[in-house]
Amino acid sequence: MNQHVITVDTDVRDLRAADHLLLALAAELALPEGGFGCTHLVRGERPRVVLSFTTASPEAARGLTVKGYEVTTGAPDEVGRAVVYPGSAALTGTVTVAELLSGSAIDRVTVLGAAGEPPPDQRVVTRDHVRPQWQDGELVLTLMPAVGGVLVPFEVPDPTPCCADH
Repeated sequence: MNQHVITVDTDVRDLRAADHLLLALAAELALPEGGFGCTHLVRGERPRVVLSFTTASPEAARGLTVKGYEVTTGAPDEVGRAVVYPGSAALTGTVTVAELLSGSAIDRVTVLGAAGEPPPDQRVVTRDHVRPQWQDGELVLTLMPAVGGVLVPFEVPDPTPCCADH
């Protein structure tokens, strides 16, 4: 199956809102087997988060354009943050590094402050929020140590907004 990549500019400025919109649009697009949905940060005069999708056909973009989104062909950059990817739905609860790598499109994992990759039997508590990033053509998940000798994804599912206590 021939796949196409489109970028959707939604004027969303917040990653959490972008994730929710990406998931909704991915369902509408009925992404093909092996499809990806990623967020990309755009800096400059108009900072925002744009979305990219692999679709089965270029016609998928038409429906998004009709909804008022700016849609272009191709990915905006090479470093997107994957929200939807093969195996992402199964990364819930606690899995081992080996299960994470064999059951998803993630190519490798890194651990903050550690040299090399963790052992295959190392437990990872996913928090049902696993967002790897593209780095040099590989999908890489950054993990960090947590209480109990487990690892958790570096990105937390519900970050505390800056200055939340003010």
